[in-house]
Amino acid sequence: MDAELASSLRRATAAARRHAEKFVGPAGADALPWSMVDAFDAEIRGSVERDRRIEDERDRVLIAAVKLADTRPEDGAEAIEAARDHLVAAIDYLEQAVLRFGVVNRAGAKRGFGSAGQPVTART
Repeated sequence: MDAELASSLRRATAAARRHAEKFVGPAGADALPWSMVDAFDAEIRGSVERDRRIEDERDRVLIAAVKLADTRPEDGAEAIEAARDHLVAAIDYLEQAVLRFGVVNRAGAKRGFGSAGQPVTART
């Protein structure tokens, strides 16, 4: 795997995790889902071939972010923490899907992430 693509993936998912951990309430709730995938879309999504499994995991992140954004303080701290944990798990699954199923596309090759058609990581 090209180290730069792996580093970009780690940065994108770490940024999403940090944002999820800092989210505290309804302020900015409408923007939360898209902010979860912003870095991923900018850094990774355009550099790998479209794969249904990766897109499904990206959708799970969006859905989990909506659930967190819709959880209100009156639902209780446990509900908020459960929604946050669900979102972080979805981010983790997205990262793993890219590592497992991702294939560098031509745009990724131009960005120096490897050769077009090369798996993001060798499957063992």
